[in-house]
Amino acid sequence: MHLKGKVAIVTGASSGIGAEFAKALTSKGSRVYGLARRSDKLSSIQSQLGDLFVPVTLDVNDHQGVENWIKETFSDNHQPDILVNNAGLGLFGAVDEMPPEDWDTMINTNLTSVFRITRLIVPFMKKKDDVAHIVNIASVAGLIGNPNLSGYNASKFGLRGFSEALMKELRNDKIKVTCIYPGSVATEFFDDHGGTHSNMLQGKDVANTLIHILETPDNFLIDEITLRPLIPKPSG
Repeated sequence: MHLKGKVAIVTGASSGIGAEFAKALTSKGSRVYGLARRSDKLSSIQSQLGDLFVPVTLDVNDHQGVENWIKETFSDNHQPDILVNNAGLGLFGAVDEMPPEDWDTMINTNLTSVFRITRLIVPFMKKKDDVAHIVNIASVAGLIGNPNLSGYNASKFGLRGFSEALMKELRNDKIKVTCIYPGSVATEFFDDHGGTHSNMLQGKDVANTLIHILETPDNFLIDEITLRPLIPKPSG
């Protein structure tokens, strides 16, 4: 896919790898609708990226709000080429100490919201003559279970299964589906979980990988890709 002039949606676009995705896509000439809750952060990104970045202040769990925005924004004459389902969060804790509300928050944000926005965008993509692409941002936590991460693991394992099924469902409609599994990335995610360190992946690393995946020729797709830090933690 040639990215110049394409229309992309990026959820969780106000910070971290979502903001890096927006920067990378606009640098290639794509128009990016960046969804997030924090309007101040979105405005700051728009001031950096210019008119190619369109800030959309929305919570992905506001299902009616998301549906209304999609209906108001897209039509048979204005269809999205790219959907990056990036919004997500992790709340850690032992299973017998985790509030059910934390479980629900992770499942709703990391999995249910992806289903809800995807089911509304796919009909527009099916009408396109050109190849479209859906990219779901999971985590290595969608590949390996770890203690005190049961809710996060469950949401990301679920996203992995959803992505694989979606890929097989949509490939004959010329819609690619890719699931990315990043390891530890130096973002706000770790602010309450021990902080970041120099060996972590950087947001730009994941964004560069996204661009590579999107720019692959139309005759094949990359259905899964895992990114890990070369050396997990600094020595000493």
